[in-house]
Amino acid sequence: MPRATNAPASRERRKKVVDAARGFRGRRSKLFRYAKNAVMKAQVWAYRDRKTRKRNFRMLWQQRINAASRAYGLTYSRFMEGIKAAGITLDRKVLAEIVVTDEPAFKAIFDKASAALDAKRKTIAEAQAKAAA
Repeated sequence: MPRATNAPASRERRKKVVDAARGFRGRRSKLFRYAKNAVMKAQVWAYRDRKTRKRNFRMLWQQRINAASRAYGLTYSRFMEGIKAAGITLDRKVLAEIVVTDEPAFKAIFDKASAALDAKRKTIAEAQAKAAA
């Protein structure tokens, strides 16, 4: 009985790994033994950084919103509290985009949030006064 090898499948498997290592420097892009480790490490970093990218973008949006709201006299946390109190359902990504592209629209949103925050504070103060009396 002739000897059967798995050469075509093995070659294809190795070729897939070496092709994935295109663009790496030196032997990491040419030799299977080194390409395998480089590709595995690259996939680990890619998985990790897909999560990190989401984190970084959220921080960027928060910084932009914070800078814009502080320019009008509120901190980020108070502004977001006012947004929630006003019933505005824009997320941070959209708010940050409005900050960058359309300042009058952000000012209108800020005014609504500020008014809602003042109304909320007023009702809380009334409730505390009523409880104290």
